[in-house]
Amino acid sequence: MKTLAEPRVVVDLVTRLERVGPDSERRWGTLTAAEMLCHLADCSRSLLGATTRSQPVRANGRPVLKWIALASPIPWPKGRIRTRPEVDPRAGGSRPQLFESDRARAIEGVRALAGAAASAFPTTHFMFGAMTPRDWRRWGYLHTDHHLRQFGV
Repeated sequence: MKTLAEPRVVVDLVTRLERVGPDSERRWGTLTAAEMLCHLADCSRSLLGATTRSQPVRANGRPVLKWIALASPIPWPKGRIRTRPEVDPRAGGSRPQLFESDRARAIEGVRALAGAAASAFPTTHFMFGAMTPRDWRRWGYLHTDHHLRQFGV
């Protein structure tokens, strides 16, 4: 299973992020390419504690949902899960500014998640419940890959 703990996976994601352009067309959802980059950057910052997370964590989480999302071959749903407001560029998240700067923030976010100390990660996900650093690095890969596939990259 691919994870941000693998340097070659990080290089692949960065290469794919570099191929996203301001005119890249989405295959599903409502985000523009620039909004997607802001969303990815905001998610990394939020995950590593640079911003406050708004949604409460489920006390017991959803272990089956966590397994489906992180370990099963079932692809993530397209455009069916609402994002948290603080990482939504149309709500409380970062708004697109300069495309190259937004892309650089998204790339830095991937690298930050890949290189973060285990203690930097939260111990829970608002929907899945308990999460290990390994889980978060898997989530980081899947989340970034999901949005890159959204734009055909």
